[in-house]
Amino acid sequence: MKVAQTLLKGFLFFFALSSSSQNDTIIDLHKSVKKKGLVVFNRKLSLLNEKMHRGIRLSKDTGEGIAWFKGLEFSEGIIEFDVRGENVKQHSFVGIAFHGKDNYTFDAIYFRPFHFLQEDTVLKKRSVQYVSWPNYTWQVLREKSPGTYENAIALKLDPDAWFNVRVVIKDNIISTYINGADKASLVVKKTSSTKTGSLGFYVADTSGGDFANIKITKTK
Repeated sequence: MKVAQTLLKGFLFFFALSSSSQNDTIIDLHKSVKKKGLVVFNRKLSLLNEKMHRGIRLSKDTGEGIAWFKGLEFSEGIIEFDVRGENVKQHSFVGIAFHGKDNYTFDAIYFRPFHFLQEDTVLKKRSVQYVSWPNYTWQVLREKSPGTYENAIALKLDPDAWFNVRVVIKDNIISTYINGADKASLVVKKTSSTKTGSLGFYVADTSGGDFANIKITKTK
């Protein structure tokens, strides 16, 4: 009887976190938080319940912040989610961390919404960024390979509004698409050798951010 109850509880916990097909996982963030399915590093988490966006908010603070999905291992596939930053210069950096080993070792794709409407071409090309902590921060990548690991977004985006992100990871290539566009805004080759690891929402130094509607498709 106890074994049956344990199995039932495990099933209900999984069901509360997500609805899945064979390869797809759509995570209910509110249920995930209530079931302690998110492990938050260096931020405070609160719930959002807006029209079309039933998600979470990570608070602003110094240093990097991540909300890791507990027990979720990701190697290759598609990560799709909605995200919202704000039009505050040098204080809005929002995205997704993946292939994480710990809170200080991970790859990430993130956005600088305050550059979305820039008329300055150089700054506009810093709208979306790839990094790999701790060895390949944006400073290192920009110095060693300027213009390779960051790019502009062709679409006109409101810096204070929600937008959709689709990150496709195949072998060592990472392609990032915005709002259903056919053409990727950024295509990079991974700088780290890590092939799998944890997955979580990411905000960089001095930033907070809003996240919702995450869908994960594993292909490997």
